[in-house]
Amino acid sequence: MSGQISTCEAVVVGAGPYGLSVAAHLKHAGIATRVFGEPMAFWRQNMPSGMLLRSPWRATHLSDPDGTLSLDAYASAHGVDPSRRLSLETFVAYGEWFQQRAVADVDRRAVQRIDAARHCFRLTLDDGEMLDADRVIIATGLRNQEYRPLPFKDVPIALASHTSQQPDLSVFRGKRIAVIGRGQSACESAALLAENGAEVDIISRGDIHWLGTSAAGATSKILRRRLRETLTAPSEVGPFPLSWLVEVPGIVRNMPDALRNEFSRRCLKAAASGWLKPRFAKVRCNPGRTILNARALGDRVALDLDTGVQVFDHVLLGTGFQVDIARLGILAPQLLHRINSADGSPLLGSGLQSSMPKLHFVGSYAVRSFGPLLRFIAGAPYAARAVAHAARGRAARKPTGTAQSKRPFDAVAATNVWTPR
Repeated sequence: MSGQISTCEAVVVGAGPYGLSVAAHLKHAGIATRVFGEPMAFWRQNMPSGMLLRSPWRATHLSDPDGTLSLDAYASAHGVDPSRRLSLETFVAYGEWFQQRAVADVDRRAVQRIDAARHCFRLTLDDGEMLDADRVIIATGLRNQEYRPLPFKDVPIALASHTSQQPDLSVFRGKRIAVIGRGQSACESAALLAENGAEVDIISRGDIHWLGTSAAGATSKILRRRLRETLTAPSEVGPFPLSWLVEVPGIVRNMPDALRNEFSRRCLKAAASGWLKPRFAKVRCNPGRTILNARALGDRVALDLDTGVQVFDHVLLGTGFQVDIARLGILAPQLLHRINSADGSPLLGSGLQSSMPKLHFVGSYAVRSFGPLLRFIAGAPYAARAVAHAARGRAARKPTGTAQSKRPFDAVAATNVWTPR
């Protein structure tokens, strides 16, 4: 290998929906861009087989500048029925189709380390090659961001794993499984487990909030559905009328910090799609429970609940994610220290740019600064346009920000007594 270090204008780290969308817009703007990572890898390797996407069809498009590579275009070309819920497998195939047409030159090597050099960023790849880039966009999705509640910190993954660590739930056939949580991931995993022949208990601190369901009569349900369809924001993130404000991250960014955090907390409350509820016939729900402790008991796991001890073959943690850029594992310590952050989330300005000029974070890393839309696929078009605009030099202001509260808006109190979501 030659000792010469190659250079480029921009590097996108990650090739999921956000990384591919950002790269498509950067390339269209004439910016020499390289993308590193396996296309759609997190979705393919970390989501459960048989999953259906919660996001509505209209909010599940990747973004290219000409709008010719939409989910609609893919569906038309491949005979996909847009009236049916989108499966994980179809979405992954759509992402790969988009990549082949918009970002055909994805480099599948992994970025191992990013350092700040004198006038650029120096990236080290997994084969030892180094690359200098003027601009870096972190689009690694939720890699290494799983939230593991404190009672489970000493329980081995073989007995208590996160939902993102179990793509094949059929391995639990005939087993007794506890699912912790009450959001979409927890509820869909519980349904899939039951359908794969497991005995399932879902344990949560409160009742499951089913989205889009009502106990009203048939006529009332029709009226409610029509009203909901009229009032529902395109991305369907958050309750009305806050859901419409979610659609404009630029406005959310200008909210006072405390108001923005409360706004995000309300819009990201744990909930599950109502179309999952009929699949819960064989799932035992245990709401209002507190987990006092969890411990290995031979090849099983015991949960000390406020109602007593229960023993399971495995515990599946549908406890969501908690962003901490230090856990990415690729940012050099000297670079991390130069990034203004609060509770692990980078504080971002225009163009989703951090306090380190020309270092951008997209996806869930931008929720703290730009609100709930950036946690979903629906935020990819906004992020792609914003980063490309900044890269063209029209909005490359250096962001300001100081560290805020040490408690993130979606964190659970760090105590030994934990109440599941």
